Amino acid sequence: MTAKVTLSFSDETIEEARRFASREGLSLSAWMDQAAREKALREVFTAHAAAVGRAGLDLESAALADAREVGMVHDVLFGRRPRAA
Repeated sequence: MTAKVTLSFSDETIEEARRFASREGLSLSAWMDQAAREKALREVFTAHAAAVGRAGLDLESAALADAREVGMVHDVLFGRRPRAA
């Protein structure tokens, strides 16, 4: 479902949006929809990251530890992994 709305943009902003939409092969409406959705997701993810930080969780260290563990299991099951170039 889509909703029609009236929005106002500066001449410069709308011209840039038209150029980006054309470059990506999208209509202006589709490009603006995508841009707004991406901005909303960035806001959600930024808020989530801030909440995780306030909670004192270190997800990056946990993810790196998980990756090391997966690597060790791989080594046991399949032998040493080739070194990265």
